[in-house]
Amino acid sequence: MTLDEKIGMVRGVGQFSSRCVGNISPPSRSFIVSGTNITIPPLCFNDGPAGIRLGGSNVTGFPPAINVAATFNRDLMYSRGVAIGEEFRGKGIHVYLGPAVDIMRNPKAGRAWEGFGPDPYLGGEGAYQTIMGVQSVGVSACTKHLGPYNQEHWRYGLNAEVDDRTFRELYWWPFMKSVEANVSALMCAYNEVNGTSSCHNAALIGDEGYLRTEGFQGFVVSDWGATHDTAADNANAGLDMEQPGDWILIGGGVYSGLEAAVDDGQVTEARLNQMVTRILTPWLRLGQDQGYPDINFNAQDPDGTDSLNLNINVRTDAHTALVRQIGSASAVLLKNNRTTRTATGTTIRGLPLSKDIKTIAVVGQDAQQLNLDCGGGLNECNDGTMVIGWGSGSNNVEFTVPPIDAITDFAQAFATISSDITSNDLTGGPAVAEGKDLAIVFANAMSGELGFYNIVDGNEGDRNDLNLWWKGGSLIEDVAAVCNNTVVVIHSVGPVPMSSWNTHPNITAIIYAGAPGEQTGPSLVDVLWGAVNPSGRLPFSIDDDEASYGTSIVYGIDPFPVLDYTEGLFLDYRYMDSQGITPVYEFGYGLSYTTFAYSSLSIEASASSGSVSFILTNTGSFDGTEIPQLYLGFPSSAGEPDKVLRGFDNVFLASGAKETVTIDISQKEMSIWDVVSQEWVVPSGTFNVYIGASISDIRLTGSFTA
Repeated sequence: MTLDEKIGMVRGVGQFSSRCVGNISPPSRSFIVSGTNITIPPLCFNDGPAGIRLGGSNVTGFPPAINVAATFNRDLMYSRGVAIGEEFRGKGIHVYLGPAVDIMRNPKAGRAWEGFGPDPYLGGEGAYQTIMGVQSVGVSACTKHLGPYNQEHWRYGLNAEVDDRTFRELYWWPFMKSVEANVSALMCAYNEVNGTSSCHNAALIGDEGYLRTEGFQGFVVSDWGATHDTAADNANAGLDMEQPGDWILIGGGVYSGLEAAVDDGQVTEARLNQMVTRILTPWLRLGQDQGYPDINFNAQDPDGTDSLNLNINVRTDAHTALVRQIGSASAVLLKNNRTTRTATGTTIRGLPLSKDIKTIAVVGQDAQQLNLDCGGGLNECNDGTMVIGWGSGSNNVEFTVPPIDAITDFAQAFATISSDITSNDLTGGPAVAEGKDLAIVFANAMSGELGFYNIVDGNEGDRNDLNLWWKGGSLIEDVAAVCNNTVVVIHSVGPVPMSSWNTHPNITAIIYAGAPGEQTGPSLVDVLWGAVNPSGRLPFSIDDDEASYGTSIVYGIDPFPVLDYTEGLFLDYRYMDSQGITPVYEFGYGLSYTTFAYSSLSIEASASSGSVSFILTNTGSFDGTEIPQLYLGFPSSAGEPDKVLRGFDNVFLASGAKETVTIDISQKEMSIWDVVSQEWVVPSGTFNVYIGASISDIRLTGSFTA
């Protein structure tokens, strides 16, 4: 390639010149590689982690990662990756801008729902399975955002000060698993890390930095507009590609000076060749050079009417069914006070619902269809059901099936359905619910991306507080006061306060449905009426008080704040355990319509690996899925939290059935990061093994010595 051709490969074509969210300018000629004639296309980069955004019509609105995490199901994580990859490939997209693996450092963080929660092990499993799924169909994955990057306020100027061990064991872990999955690309974040911009931070992305010494072979691409200073600063630090290629107010455009930097020797041509090679390697490795679909949409025209939008239908019945399955598998049953008729065993209060219920009230605006005319392609509206947050991590919501439609379709044959859903009316809602056999009350909370300082109902990306929006908590209390069989459904991007109403005797069941994607209504009906026995588990702890999480969002007026990660390894349940805090609902918690017993723990372990086995028995009257979890307690000298997640499984058992479950622990999962030797080290001493149904519900304990 000529110098100009190489520059075109490593620099985006511009924010408003891209047919995709990002493109490059490839050489206009073909090349012979290993005897094969290849033509490099204008590589297409597109949002986002939960499905195609700005890709025209006929795409699927998948659940975001936080709900996939709530399934604790690797098969569903992988299958979602495959389905997303199939749709990206069908649209001619070469690089899927996901998964997002930013740790939920604080529950109000605007984009926390794009990732897998506050636990690095769970996030690592989600990242690995997603990448393996996406890349199995020939689409490159791009894990993001290498920082750490954990809040929206002042993200363009803040400096995250984090020590080496905390970074390795918490924030780096999902990236490490991404490298293990042979991810094609990684995206650097907007903020500074330890005083240096993420995208020219050699300690992160340079040849001797975290990324390359882990064995990463792909390319590093900037977040859109996340580059600053000079072309030489960025290229020599390890940035392989700049997007979108021009200056966009918040930054960018530095590679406009790359050719001059090469000409005057500030950047060697060998380094430029390395950048191009890293970009082309996954394109060739995944077979995108042969038979890959052409780009067939135009991201500059989100409504799909432009002639460049061919509106290729990439939706399938299998994808729709998968979204519905994930929606129900991620629904977390937090409370269920079930009352049955003695003679028949039919439910008369609580869940699963029976068809003997004849009058149903549906209350709360979260039950109605969301705003399908929310402009800008960012989903910056919350005046209907909440299926995903806002920002570049959102997706196409045009095929959303709201709860009211699904409930009506299912139940209208045997029940009379009344509703008050156009707003959270504290008068109209209770009036509709009073005297009904069942009231289902909906409430939500939402967050999203800062973007160009976009504010949604007073929230600048990060949530202002943990509260339910639109007086949702008051609505729940007022409905419960007049209906003795009230079922609460929460759609939220993260924890919300519940202790003011969760113990109300008239609230017979609570479902935390999270952000379930486009099939929100059908997936909920499956759980409510028992077609699916709930198996979702909380991927974070729920408490009313933000102080229980040990961190905070930095608001203020300083555009260049320092975020000092003094909490170290102690996030969410790790922090709560260390402080003796009992949350309203703990990490890993979730009920079932059946019950499970754990027995016969067996541990085989050495200093290099461990294998833990036990017998799991379904002791209840329903078939169901249990999520056994393995927590590891390190030797006291290691300085680790009391218990950390190091394994889980997803086990379906018919009523009365039992199965031997085995969970393996790798050497690295038994290790801590030693900052002196710069290696993973297994600490000597006694390890405690905890097997249970949540971080607090421990059923079996044992130990081994390393």
